[in-house]
Amino acid sequence: MFQANLLQDHVVLITGGGSGLGRAMAERFGQLGAKVGVVGRREALLQETVAAIAAAGGTAAWARCDVRDPASVTAAVDAIEAQLGPVTTLINNAAGNFLAATEELSANAFDAVVKIVLNGTFNCTLDLGRRWIERGTAGQVLAIVTTYAWTGSAFVVPSACAKAGVLVLMKSLAVEWATYGIRCNAIAPGPFPTEGAFSRLMPEGMHQEALQQVPLGRFGRPEELANLAAYLCSPMNAWMTGECVTLDGGEVLKAGQEFSRMTDIPRDELKAGLAMMRPTKSAK
Repeated sequence: MFQANLLQDHVVLITGGGSGLGRAMAERFGQLGAKVGVVGRREALLQETVAAIAAAGGTAAWARCDVRDPASVTAAVDAIEAQLGPVTTLINNAAGNFLAATEELSANAFDAVVKIVLNGTFNCTLDLGRRWIERGTAGQVLAIVTTYAWTGSAFVVPSACAKAGVLVLMKSLAVEWATYGIRCNAIAPGPFPTEGAFSRLMPEGMHQEALQQVPLGRFGRPEELANLAAYLCSPMNAWMTGECVTLDGGEVLKAGQEFSRMTDIPRDELKAGLAMMRPTKSAK
């Protein structure tokens, strides 16, 4: 499926593309023939990503961008398009998050996350959407959200509010902008051990407990998310819009099922215990 020319006609812009999942997607898109623009606030990381794509034979460019500022977004898109040509695909990946008791949050702390995640996604999506509409060309947006966008989550309230907003933005625009040939989808990742996310969101000593919540028994690998993103943005997936694909090893399903914790018991031990609980013929 992943042929080297799968995305050869794509010019992809990835926010937060200098590190973590953003870089994994950038490199994978480059391997599949796309021209890749990465934007963010840390220039050194952006340059490293572009160099890695180029070393692998791909084409890439970078531009500094603060997604919270519409003017900065416009300038960054202009810079990327000047180097790579008109952008066809936007990956809204830039994010901010941290663990905190909500009653201890300041207004600025809440604002900091929401402005990056929700306002930043809106700013980038609106900028590219307007360009596509004015040009009369199709386009697509993929947003990286989270599995708690539906349920909310304690101790990450700013992120939960912002990601829920991003998910609804994608669903809303999927309908409103379909007439222009613009598709909008999302991915909701579970736990992926990227340096930035785990240092802020996974307290030391909790890794094993977190693994127990994932039925498949391991954390996600960046290349798995990158492959899913590539498929969702490829011509193979041209009829999907307004959808969100969960990629979490079954974590959310386990958390929501009444007896799911029983899967943590060794299976032979569990079966023996269940057998002892079965009613006997005399008890029927």
